[in-house]
Amino acid sequence: MTTKSKPDPYSLSNSLPITCLKKCLNRFEFVPFNARYVQSNIHMRDRAATRPDTKHSEEAHQTSSPLMAASSDLKGNYDVFLSFRGTDVRNNFLGHLYTALAQKGIYTYVDSEELQKGEQITPALVKAIEDSRIAIIVFSKDYASSPWCLEEVEKIMECKEQRGLTVFPVFYKVEPKEVRTPRGSYQEALVKHESKFGRDSEKVKRWKKALYDAGSLSGWDLNDKDEADSIKRIVRKISMQLDRTPLYVAKHPVGLRPHVVQLESMLNLESEDDVLMIGLWGQGGVGKTTLAKALYNDIFRRFEASCFLANVRETSKDSKDLVHLQEKLLSELLLGKELTVFSVDGGINLIQDRLCCKRVLLVLDDVIDVKQLNALAGKREWF
Repeated sequence: MTTKSKPDPYSLSNSLPITCLKKCLNRFEFVPFNARYVQSNIHMRDRAATRPDTKHSEEAHQTSSPLMAASSDLKGNYDVFLSFRGTDVRNNFLGHLYTALAQKGIYTYVDSEELQKGEQITPALVKAIEDSRIAIIVFSKDYASSPWCLEEVEKIMECKEQRGLTVFPVFYKVEPKEVRTPRGSYQEALVKHESKFGRDSEKVKRWKKALYDAGSLSGWDLNDKDEADSIKRIVRKISMQLDRTPLYVAKHPVGLRPHVVQLESMLNLESEDDVLMIGLWGQGGVGKTTLAKALYNDIFRRFEASCFLANVRETSKDSKDLVHLQEKLLSELLLGKELTVFSVDGGINLIQDRLCCKRVLLVLDDVIDVKQLNALAGKREWF
């Protein structure tokens, strides 16, 4: 006796046309999503009930890469943390930068305890770094002569790796290569530190690595540049970075958080080089978009740029629509830079050229045709 099996409502074939499925399998890891694990009768409950406990939250954030959708682990009490050598810049460049940031309503932490500085940064300063969304490191001539400053830059780079802190270097009357290598005053300062702490000191090795990593980041080189104009550019960039806000997500159904944590655990969030694509599939209406938004909100600040393209199916019915989506994708991932796309092929070339060296998070919501995927995120090599 044989029985005819019922079709699985959560099978891939119910989510994507088979032609699209065959072409997508070699680039995506697919994750099935079943509404039965998420939907339930919900009564008024304490909001904390839907939040992860501290232990799970920390574990999730120890585990990144382009994907698809609670608040970020790094909300931050400060918008910006300024790291600087006061004797070099406090009464000129730094004061002007702080004023310009304040005028834009950007809440900035500036350490005012310089005269009391020793060799170890205080717990309060560590917390200020951890509670900030962005750190600006002003590398000046005597920055490396201060163990306090070197401790700061080490902590800042640690938070970049572990907590998604956004970091921008400013090179004030020093060349970036002087910081990275180090050379000049930076070399002299580190030689003195080696004399004090030992040539093989782990502390000095950590400082050197932090200087190299921070000095290799994209930022602003102020040598031979107009200072007022440079400050305007810095404030504009910081403002645009802070304007990246979480997506609106309806009140979370009970059981959503475990799915977010599970998806997040699949991402290699600590990697700087890997490119990962994940396809989230399931029956329509089960909450895939809600899950994608919640995941996006958890991790988007851990990337240089992020973009959530909603309703791709409805907004890309012809090639003109795809061109518009390519322009929107580029604008968001390039933080407001407006580029004109004349054709889908031209847009593909622009995406590859402009995004190949950036660490980005890209979410494509409701993709049903391989043409949409090929136009927006065709291959891992693009990123």
